[in-house]
Amino acid sequence: MEEIAIGAKPVNPVDPKKKRSNKRLTWATVKEQRQLIYMSVPLLAYIVLFAYVPIWGWSMAFQDYKPARSFDEQTWVGFKHFKFLFTDDNFMRVLRNTLAMSMINLILGFVTAIILALLLNEIKKLFWKRTVQTISYLPHFLSWIIVTGIVATSLASDGIINDVLLKLHLIDKPILWLSEGKYFWGVVGASHVWKEVGWNTIIYLAAMASIDPALYEAADIDGANRYQKMWNITLPGIKPTIIILLIMSIGHILEAGFEVQYLLGNGLVVDWSETIDIFVLKYGIAQGNYSLATAGGIFKTVVSITMLLLANWTAKRLGEERLL
Repeated sequence: MEEIAIGAKPVNPVDPKKKRSNKRLTWATVKEQRQLIYMSVPLLAYIVLFAYVPIWGWSMAFQDYKPARSFDEQTWVGFKHFKFLFTDDNFMRVLRNTLAMSMINLILGFVTAIILALLLNEIKKLFWKRTVQTISYLPHFLSWIIVTGIVATSLASDGIINDVLLKLHLIDKPILWLSEGKYFWGVVGASHVWKEVGWNTIIYLAAMASIDPALYEAADIDGANRYQKMWNITLPGIKPTIIILLIMSIGHILEAGFEVQYLLGNGLVVDWSETIDIFVLKYGIAQGNYSLATAGGIFKTVVSITMLLLANWTAKRLGEERLL
């Protein structure tokens, strides 16, 4: 039998099934936090105005929408445009391109950002660490029109890429990188990495800074080298951050991009460069088929939400960090 200290008050066991009562929201609480509420009003208004009000426009996907007619005069056609999307060869090709480039950007973006963050974390000289960070961040602040101009110039037949490959005797003649479809996805992936890899390392470096230094000291005492410490301490320490960012990225699985494909694409690689965003622009603006373009946008949104919820549920089932 366990001994009880003299004079100690008996502790009532806590029922784990008993839920704690949530703090009720009162006018006193609202008045106390009114400054925060006032600050949130512009943000809430922005979200409602630009994220929820436009949902009314989804009704166009179920109509043969004509801009000159009022809402009551539109002809309702049900799922006609959705059926056309899923039977149209062009949309299937666009969906293939979007998924392929999105997966390339996702994998390359995650792997390169984590590797660069690990390498930066191992630099002990603060000056060199800050210098490399600054250089790697700079492309993020360039617009895609500038980046695509640099990429197109570098990949030209007389550009620096072909010149280096020729001097190294890796190729016999210049490669037309932007004129052959088989190279386009790789060019887009490399462009995204070059532009965003430095910026994507910020959150990983912040997560690494929160790891207990005592773990590294204990590993040094045990004789662990740098690679062992990275594998057994640093990576497990930032694992929750990686999982959360991965879930959020999966929710944007159909966000392959628009600017880089639109600006680098041309008639020779159109079968490889068109994405759902370009498809929507092409049909919605160029051809005036607003109903079909809206149906494509709805499909993209529904798939994104479904993938986000599925990824979050999978993380929950595996006992990992999740959004909700």
